[in-house]
Amino acid sequence: MAVRARQETENKAQVDTDKVVGKRSRKASRNPQRTHATILDAATEEFAAHGFGGARVDAIAARAQTNKRMLYHYFGDKEGLYLAVLEATYATIRNAEKQLDLAHRHPEEGIRELALFTWRHFLAHPEFLSLLATENLHHAHYLQRSDKVSAMHSHLIDELADVLRRGEALGIFRPAVDPISVYLTIAALGFFYLSNRHTLSTIFARKLTSPDALNEWGEHIVAVTLASIRA
Repeated sequence: MAVRARQETENKAQVDTDKVVGKRSRKASRNPQRTHATILDAATEEFAAHGFGGARVDAIAARAQTNKRMLYHYFGDKEGLYLAVLEATYATIRNAEKQLDLAHRHPEEGIRELALFTWRHFLAHPEFLSLLATENLHHAHYLQRSDKVSAMHSHLIDELADVLRRGEALGIFRPAVDPISVYLTIAALGFFYLSNRHTLSTIFARKLTSPDALNEWGEHIVAVTLASIRA
């Protein structure tokens, strides 16, 4: 009798839970933009935490307080959702970079602002680095399907190329500096530091995650980048 009573209680609890989720899903369906964004945020957390292989659609639906049907409705399948997460993550950093207004900055100031912005974005968005690491494990298999990401990057490279040309004209920067090489220098210095911060802190007995250490490394990225392109 006790077992049967417990089972009936559990069944009732499950029914109540399904009703709550169902109500949330119906409400969500009346606000498609919010539902889309909520699922995308939940998927970003799940993929960043567990990678593509370890992420579970059920867990994403639970995080978003919706059901798998809604998820498939908006994104098609797990791969489609993962690609949408990658595209949204890149869009976040590219859109924020546009606010730097590099075209109206002195060349050295422009390089400094871009370097510090990139470093601070990495610090503020650890999920970005996690997703990059996951996608590189897959040799950019999913990212290659995107017809949006390349277009996102062209704006940044065009603006950076303009900064370098203006710096060259002023005699500040070396001639014909490759803007992609400059960006790779900035990104590499930030990414390596953060992706290896725990092992490096242990090896060198230095707390590389302290606020002072992080600020100092940001300035180091600026100094190294500028030194590599100065005339």
